[in-house]
Amino acid sequence: MEKVLNTYEVKKESSFRKLMKCISQFKIKIIIGITFSALAAILRLFSPLLIGQISKFILNASNGTIAWGDATPKILIYSGVAFGAYGLAFLFDIAQVYFITGVTSETNKSLRNKMANKINTLPLNYFDTRNIGDVLSYVTNDVDLIGLTLNNTLSNLISSTITLLGSVIILFILQWQIGLVALIALPISLIVMSIIGKKAEKSFKVRQDLTSEISSEAEESYTAYYIVKSFNATEMFKNNFAKSNFKLEKANFKADGLAGLMTPMMIFFGNIIFAVICLVGGYIAAQFVPGSPEAVEGIVVVVMAVSYGEQLISPLSSIANLLATFQQALAATSRVYSMLEQTDEPDETNKTLKLEKIEGNIAFEHVQFGYTKDRVIIHDFSQIGKKGQKIAIVGPTGAGKTTMVNLLMRFYEINGGKITIEGVDTTKMNRSYVRSLFGMVLQDTWLFEGTFMENLKFSRRDASDEEVIEACKATHCHEFIMQQSGGYNKILREDCGLSSGQKQLLTIARAMVQNAPMLILDEATSSVDTRTELLIQDAMDKLMKGRTSFVIAHRLSTIKNADMIIVMKDGDVVECGNHDQLLKKGGLYADLYNSQFANKRN
Repeated sequence: MEKVLNTYEVKKESSFRKLMKCISQFKIKIIIGITFSALAAILRLFSPLLIGQISKFILNASNGTIAWGDATPKILIYSGVAFGAYGLAFLFDIAQVYFITGVTSETNKSLRNKMANKINTLPLNYFDTRNIGDVLSYVTNDVDLIGLTLNNTLSNLISSTITLLGSVIILFILQWQIGLVALIALPISLIVMSIIGKKAEKSFKVRQDLTSEISSEAEESYTAYYIVKSFNATEMFKNNFAKSNFKLEKANFKADGLAGLMTPMMIFFGNIIFAVICLVGGYIAAQFVPGSPEAVEGIVVVVMAVSYGEQLISPLSSIANLLATFQQALAATSRVYSMLEQTDEPDETNKTLKLEKIEGNIAFEHVQFGYTKDRVIIHDFSQIGKKGQKIAIVGPTGAGKTTMVNLLMRFYEINGGKITIEGVDTTKMNRSYVRSLFGMVLQDTWLFEGTFMENLKFSRRDASDEEVIEACKATHCHEFIMQQSGGYNKILREDCGLSSGQKQLLTIARAMVQNAPMLILDEATSSVDTRTELLIQDAMDKLMKGRTSFVIAHRLSTIKNADMIIVMKDGDVVECGNHDQLLKKGGLYADLYNSQFANKRN
């Protein structure tokens, strides 16, 4: 939880300003939508005045001041105008819904596009320090919440505010004593709402954090379902989830409780205002002589004042609800922008340098690297890889093997020294270009939902079907692909029944299709059995022929034929040579190799 909370850095710009900037690109539609909403509110605001005039005609006709024959046409005209006003207000409401819904939909789309683009420009260390559930929650839950809130708030808040202020102004015009009652009570209610709203925003932010935490735990338990079952860890996950769920329940209670207070409190204030208006209005009306023209006017004023007093309750309650919801949107905005405002990888569009001839000569020159200043992984690494060499990197866990490959691909930037390809510093080339020079096969297989052919062409879209099929035959994928209904056009899904070894074979075939000048193989044969490993090794030898290849391996039997074996420990190169030379040396490599075969004999 602490890690999640630390993602919220204090920004100079408030969440509200960020949200307004986000929707400012749709200001024309917003203005049109708000205008329609305001017009609808104004029409509804003047309807009680019409009703008051109708009441006046009825009272005058009842006491004989005017004849019913003269009053009836006027009553019908004013009633028709009132009905017309309500009908036109309804049409304006429909129009504002059209425009405001369009704004919220486009805002959601814009935010998701920004986040998708941001994900592609963020450095890897951003994802190293966050749970996948957090990132997914930003893109889904938080963006949806922002859209839902905007849809409810943009028009309704304006409409409710106009109704509220308009009612107070008209009350002053009708009877200043009644208007004064509303004017005194409204600021008190708004101050109370503001205090509760600020507390609610903090609570909603904590709730969103805990929701992300639960999403991460659920994602972990379901993606690792078989492992959880295998280790009988179901109870542990259930207990951890229950603890997080309990925290979320507490956060929900606090957030929703604070938000829930706003509506009944505003209804309470509204009812108090309404009751006082009725008392004041009744007192004023009682001062006139019954049946006199002044009494009629007084009663009409009271009727209209009561109507406007009643109108105060609805916008107060609506504003309370909207502000409570808006606090959630501000919390979600804070979370979304905590990601959007992260520092991108440096822009390298101006770097157009490309190598004229790529033979595969790579050099590490006094490379230093640490994920943080206090955690140095690579201290002083120097090594040269020549054209066509198979270079194996071995060592204990945490020695820095995969880190070296990540630096080579420029997933991370080095702290000191340099890495060169054909004598050119890789930092002088665009990182995308550097990465295109390497084919990669990782220990973790990744295949997306698409056909076999689409997956295999992922690394090179312009590859021909024939090239793909040849690569699959070389890596022994062709046979099990053809056993699928549809063959290469079969959609790859979780239920395709492929083993982890077959998936690994597909990723190796994909690297062959890419046909990059250099290769990186990170434990590429770890998921296959011994027989398949031998077949793959033969195919990989063909693939690596003429290419400089970096192989990270724990199974040392797979790299005995490497031209160079680099042995690392604690971020430093401790030995270097071929298999026979290192065995004769009797150092760390010999210990690692002998321990593996000793384990096999045992």
